[in-house]
Amino acid sequence: MLNMLKLISGELLKIKTDCLVVPVCEDVEIHDDPAIAALVESARKIKEFKGKTDDSLLFYDSSGSGFSRILFAGLGKHKKSNAESLRRLAGKCVHQAINKNLSEIVFCAPSPAKLDLTHESILTAIFEGAFLGNHVFDKYKKEKSENPLKTISVFTDAEAAKAWRHLPPRVETICKGTLLAREWVSMPSNEKQPDRLVRSMVKAAEKEDLSFSILDEKSLKQNGMGAILAVGAGSRSKPRLLILDYNPFKNKKAPKTRKIVVLVGKGVTFDSGGINLKPPASLDDMKMDMSGAASVAAILITLSRLKHRFRVVGVIPVVENMPSGEAVRPGDIIKTYSGKTVEIGNTDAEGRLILADAMSYAVKMFKPDVLIDLATLTGACVVALGEKIAGVFSTEERLAKAIVKAGDAVGEICWPMPLFDDYKKLLKSEFADINNMSSTRWGGAITAALFLSEFVERTPWAHIDIAGPAYSKKADDYCGPGGTGFGVRLLIDFLNKME
Repeated sequence: MLNMLKLISGELLKIKTDCLVVPVCEDVEIHDDPAIAALVESARKIKEFKGKTDDSLLFYDSSGSGFSRILFAGLGKHKKSNAESLRRLAGKCVHQAINKNLSEIVFCAPSPAKLDLTHESILTAIFEGAFLGNHVFDKYKKEKSENPLKTISVFTDAEAAKAWRHLPPRVETICKGTLLAREWVSMPSNEKQPDRLVRSMVKAAEKEDLSFSILDEKSLKQNGMGAILAVGAGSRSKPRLLILDYNPFKNKKAPKTRKIVVLVGKGVTFDSGGINLKPPASLDDMKMDMSGAASVAAILITLSRLKHRFRVVGVIPVVENMPSGEAVRPGDIIKTYSGKTVEIGNTDAEGRLILADAMSYAVKMFKPDVLIDLATLTGACVVALGEKIAGVFSTEERLAKAIVKAGDAVGEICWPMPLFDDYKKLLKSEFADINNMSSTRWGGAITAALFLSEFVERTPWAHIDIAGPAYSKKADDYCGPGGTGFGVRLLIDFLNKME
């Protein structure tokens, strides 16, 4: 039931809540409601509270109003405040409420004119930051020390509350998809071997209006998916390919202008590096190497819940990359689904191999108008952009710009990266059509993307390298440690705005 997020209006002093949250800018008043402005004026009398970013001030109210606490939270200067500032503020305030063992909270929405934002962006940002910040992943802890809030509300004027009454259930649906992806990523590898993870995804998909099919090891062999089979050869847990299909026209005639978008998600449930074994320090977080798969599955489930308007297919290769006597070796040559042969230069460059088979399959079977892959593909992209920004590589400038714009809108930041054709010669093999490893250590994120580009034919395509932002060792304002669910809100926003 979608009832955690609520949009309310009325007389402020009659609101009943454990805690009223009032965002404050350090340089201007950002609330139109006189009652809220009066509360802010009283807070400004406390010298240590300036309204700067991360400033907070808690009042206990015994005046007879409906709220027992007022939490003033600083936004900083109003010209620098944006939707992401509100998401972070909301997440931080929810954390404070959880630490005080409260059960519900009410945010006062700032005036759109004062922050140069729309009502929609303000309300959406507060709801997103609060809902995502309310997530506690304690599945594997015997003692549950934190209890999430039961209700999160945003107070605004009556006209806005009426106009945007559809926002709370929509935001909650999308954020639940993000949390689903987070939990799959944070799950330990011993509980999500390929078959087990796929069954978990199917179990979630069966509750929605989604079709699905699974290619097991036998089917992969029959279909000639040599790259997926090669990566999974060293593990006792055999690979799978999951297809999730959201088709709103499956029971009725599709329009002539129908679109088909395919999303491909890298799913390596544990990446040891294979024969090219990773150093110990690099192994700790390798349960997260299926983040792309988690996000794609969560996106398809969420699109079904939202009753999206056109067809979207998720193609999800899932493997475990382990060393053994059966594992693929450096120097081996494999044949991919496309018919191209690949010389294995490094068994730790496995993600591009399983994506190659999955993308070739997607192009042949679904003939998509757009193909997007989401993958924790290269450490080189993290070196280039850090841990908060995803790299976008595309054959279509317009497609890349649309993805970057969607990322800006939801706070999942992406940066356009080059696909320099001259670097393709770095993937040359003397014995096969292509090598999975560049002949140089430099530009690794680019050469990995160029490898993928060999398997999309003429389909408009974008590759999003999420190696940096897919996983966080430390909690931030609205995400705990572990999987971030990066890509779910990004691509849903992109698909919603797709022409």
